[in-house]
Formats: sequence, C-alpha cells, structure tokens
Amino acid sequence: MSFLASVRARAAARRRRIVFPESADARTLAAASVLAAERIVEPLLVVAPGDAAARRAADDIGVAWIDPSGDPRRERVAANLLARRREKGLTAEGADVLSREPLHFADGLVALGEADGCVAGAATTTADVLRAAIWAIGAAPGVETISSAFYMAVPPFRGDEGEVLTFADCAVVREPDSAQLADIAMAAARDRRRIVGDEPRVALLSYGTLGSGAGPAVDKVRAAVGILRARRPDFAVDGELQGDAALIRAVAERKAPGSDVAGRANVLIFPSLDAGNIAYKLVERIGKAHAVGPIIQGLARPCSDLSRGASADDIINVAAITALQAGGVEDAGVGGSRRERDQ
Repeated sequence: MSFLASVRARAAARRRRIVFPESADARTLAAASVLAAERIVEPLLVVAPGDAAARRAADDIGVAWIDPSGDPRRERVAANLLARRREKGLTAEGADVLSREPLHFADGLVALGEADGCVAGAATTTADVLRAAIWAIGAAPGVETISSAFYMAVPPFRGDEGEVLTFADCAVVREPDSAQLADIAMAAARDRRRIVGDEPRVALLSYGTLGSGAGPAVDKVRAAVGILRARRPDFAVDGELQGDAALIRAVAERKAPGSDVAGRANVLIFPSLDAGNIAYKLVERIGKAHAVGPIIQGLARPCSDLSRGASADDIINVAAITALQAGGVEDAGVGGSRRERDQ
C-alpha cells in the first residue's frame, strides 16, 4: 500500500470531523464530496452568512453545512477569541465580527473541540490561515514555534523500497534560531508518529558533520541539538549532520561513526527556510518524489494550510493527514446546528 493510500485508510478508521471554511471553492466541494462518500473523514462545510449558492452546492453533494450567523456556538467562538486576543487589542465588537467569518468560525470550532481539524488555503493566503489558527488555538504545550513540514514519498535510495521522509521547515519560519529549530524538530517528530506511523530519527542538517565545519550557522544547529537532548534524552536526534551523512549508511560510518541517527534519518530539519524550500523542490523535481504539504505543525489542535494551486486530490490528502494529526484530540461533540444534525 502506498503512503497516501495508507494515510487515507488510517484516517477512515478514525472518522474525524474536519471543517472546511472555503465552501464556495469548487475544488473544496469536490474534495468534500469524495471524503464523505469514501468515509475518509466527516466533512463539514462552513458557508458565509447568507450565501444561498454555497448552501445549495453543499446540499447537491450531500455534505453537511453550517452558517455561523445562525449557530449557537458562535458566541462561544467569539468569547474564545476575545479571551485570547483582548491583550492584543481585540474588542468584543471585533471578536463578534470575526466569529461570523467562515475561517475564524471554523478554527473556533476546532478550538472548542466541536471539530477535530480545519483545512483551508485553497482560496486564502497562508498568512491568513496561520493567523486565524494562532488566534483561535495557539501552540501546543511546550511549543512556541508554529512551523510546517513536507512529507516526501521518495523512490528507493537506500534499499529496495521507497520511503517517506519528513522535511521541515520548508514554508513558515524564515530564519529559525536554536530554540525554534528545537521546536520544529519536536513537532515534526510528534506528527511523524501520527502520520507515517514509524519511529522518528531526527537529523539537524548543516554544511558540516559533527565538528567538520565552523561558524555561526553551525553553532546554531549544535545549540538546537543540545536543547533537544536536554528536553528529551530519549529523543533519537543528532547533528550537525550533512545531508549525505544523515541519509547514507556508508557515508555515516566515515563521518559520524557511532551515531544512532546518521545514515538512518527519516526526519530532516533544515537550518533555514531557504535551505528547506530549495531542498524539497529539488527532491520533488529531480528525485521524482511526491511532496505532500505543507502540513502545519506545532498547533495545539490541527489546522492545515493548502497551496492556492491545490487540486481536489491534494485537499483530500491534506484532510486525511489532518485527521491523523488529531490523534490526541477527543472526538468532536454530537451537537451542532439543526442543519448540521439533519445531514
């Protein structure tokens, strides 16, 4: 079974409720239809107040919809926003306005435990998707940095079978410091266990391997490794490692003998957004890898971002991954608007 087929199958076994605030987008509607028909997740469309066309479109594909303006949970969504953002200048009136907007309302449902995750970005900028998630939900305990990862399904390169590698961060944090690199690594490891289902072996990458290079960039990576080992002495992490030392056993035996991670890494943490973004695109285009993401990581509850060029199939895959990210989140409640319950 391929990686993505496995993701969909495991998501279907969980049957999480995933909310979609971009109900007017044709790709989102097509994805929601498949997700419902194949029972991968339980999709819920959030329609803009008074958008009769979006309601009809949801009815046509047999997917539940909800209008924030008539939902009794909207006041709780507004109260959550106000409590989290009052010190940043948000007023009660402002929270009320935001709670009527599909994206903020959708993330509010996730924050309240009324949905297991949110998927947006097909028609919304990454900045707006992240801002809404941070305002409503915020970072997971012990994490201060929201970041992203790509899951790279790569052809065989160190054995007879293809593999899945985690690349982070490739889309959010431009110049992470040591503490941020440690956060990125912790979040990537946590999500890999849920999404891929294996044990993460984390390599923090640089242009040198265990002392062969010097300079501020290397020092940053070494400090991040120290933070990780202090936080989690059981964490399978090593660095600084060059890419070949992280991935290829024969190289690792020469450059990093005795390392439990070198030559076996499946999570690659890049020292900058430049490095990560360039690497994933090269591996995708030259190495013929299938890149899935960016998957947002580090939030207390999962809210995923889409490329605005995403296909319906991409949205299905991200929804399934979002369901797996919600592995520690309780099932959404059975309440909801009358329209939602009637579906």
